[in-house]
Amino acid sequence: VQLQASGGGLVQAGGSLRLSCAASGSIASINLMSWYRQAPGNQREMVAAITTDGDTNGYISYADSVKGRFTISKDNAKHTVYLQMNNLKPEDTAVYYCFALIPTNSRLQDYWGQGTLVTVSS
Repeated sequence: VQLQASGGGLVQAGGSLRLSCAASGSIASINLMSWYRQAPGNQREMVAAITTDGDTNGYISYADSVKGRFTISKDNAKHTVYLQMNNLKPEDTAVYYCFALIPTNSRLQDYWGQGTLVTVSS
């Protein structure tokens, strides 16, 4: 199983970006997909999470710092999760990582994507 994240880039404060993360490989179902980020000198933090297969709407959770600005969504058929980021702030600058919980060999396995850099200029 591989997670491929894309969509990062350089944007001015107040701008928008849309991140995508596609899971590929031998996948029967995905329990949860989420986005984390890590800024230089900081610990990795959860940004947004959504439950996936078997859950039509998806239980959604956001970090307080992004509520009202970021929206996580999913396409179960494509095993893909998106993160729409609006009204970006310089403090949103970080490497964004995709994460998934996927049943593998009768247990839940963690998978991480390679990260995509988001830079917000002031």
